Amino acid sequence: MQKYVGAILFLLVIYSLYLGREFLTPIVLAFLLSLTLSPIVRFFGRRSVPPALSATLLILGTSAFIAMLVYVTSGPISNLVADAPTISQKLQDRLHTVQLTVQKALKATAQIDSATEAVSDANVQKVVVAQPGILSRAAGNALSIGTTLAITFMLSLFLLASGTMFYEKIIQSVPRLSDKKKVLRVAYSVEREISRYLFTITVINGCLGLVIGIGLWLLGIPNALVWGVAAAVLNFLPYVGALLTIVLVAVISLVTFDSVAFALIAPAFVLTCNIIEGQFLTPLMLGRRLELNTVAVFISISFWSWIWGFIGALLAVPILVVIKVVCDHFDPLQAFGNFLSAQQVTSKQED
Repeated sequence: MQKYVGAILFLLVIYSLYLGREFLTPIVLAFLLSLTLSPIVRFFGRRSVPPALSATLLILGTSAFIAMLVYVTSGPISNLVADAPTISQKLQDRLHTVQLTVQKALKATAQIDSATEAVSDANVQKVVVAQPGILSRAAGNALSIGTTLAITFMLSLFLLASGTMFYEKIIQSVPRLSDKKKVLRVAYSVEREISRYLFTITVINGCLGLVIGIGLWLLGIPNALVWGVAAAVLNFLPYVGALLTIVLVAVISLVTFDSVAFALIAPAFVLTCNIIEGQFLTPLMLGRRLELNTVAVFISISFWSWIWGFIGALLAVPILVVIKVVCDHFDPLQAFGNFLSAQQVTSKQED
């Protein structure tokens, strides 16, 4: 009976995560953003700067930077969307084999449609459900994203400005002095490791996007800023994000340059940058301790993208890191934390 209760509770948790995604997404984003910026708040705190002041300046600066990126990239992205049919046509012209395959598929589809129309009753009325227009969908998405960002920034501000309030609440809730010290030590350790990881990986992804953007601009790729920002954001998706960036840059490069050999330079450059980042830079700056099991990473990305869509996919790995660090600090959960790790941990009993 207990196993059925556990399964039911598990399904209820998943359904709650899916049903409450609009409520939970900004909360998780705010939590991760506050952990990312907390090292900077602590740095200024050691120099007698109040947490409320440094948190306010950080949130204002972060929101202004994101707003500037959105403003600068909105025009090129709109042009890319408008030029999508032209880009598709150019790509088809370059890839003759794919073009012939698509044409055959379209021809077969047209024949099926014409045969269906021929056997249809002329007196039968067809009901067509009108879909919302592109402008109305874009306006709705922009409003939803704007609301999510506003809640995220405000909640992050309160979390950063609160200082040690949560740690004081934890201490007050534990009766014994020895337990207070242990809980406080674990809480500080978890917060320090997670914030270090998130801050470091954010800086690395930003530098990666900057290098890729400058490199693509020097190679003559149009809208290089957009691809640099895309590379930085998508790199929060291990493996999948890098592959998606390479494919997108390859498509744009193929339709931009006449020479196929020269067109392959841009995606090769992006691939090289991602290999250097993934194999050398990130392990050097973060160490091997927080490396994650590849299978666990893909499961996490699949799960959170299914629950929360694209924003869930971006949050999948940071959430997985949070879970792993928490598991590493509690003995009953260390086995699960070991599963999430990429390291092969040798048992202490064997030594």
